[in-house]
Amino acid sequence: MRLLLDTQAFLWHALNDRRLSAKAGSLIADPNNILEFSPASYWEIAIKISIGKYNLNQPFQDFMDQQIKDNDLRILPVQVHHVAALVNLPFHHKDPFDRLLVAQALVEQVPIVSNDSALDQYPITRMW
Repeated sequence: MRLLLDTQAFLWHALNDRRLSAKAGSLIADPNNILEFSPASYWEIAIKISIGKYNLNQPFQDFMDQQIKDNDLRILPVQVHHVAALVNLPFHHKDPFDRLLVAQALVEQVPIVSNDSALDQYPITRMW
């Protein structure tokens, strides 16, 4: 099954954070699943690091390169048709990164792994 990881789910998995649900952890660890990862997520992580909201114990690029490789993440490029979906997307969620992930999940018709229940207001499947 194809799954789109949201930023927080990815970080909690990568950093072995206990806040990652058992179900989400199993989905991410299942080698039969294809894990999609959006540039919106690594952009969000970089911004949070640059403004001091988040710290890593290694340089950002090293961390991301290693996590992408170790977790066999498939980068889901942001395409025009993903962004076009934002034009009519209701503002149930204000965060631009999450909105782009929702748009990608909608267009690609893939579930999103996220703990954010606000995403349930959109016609996507959220797994947690």
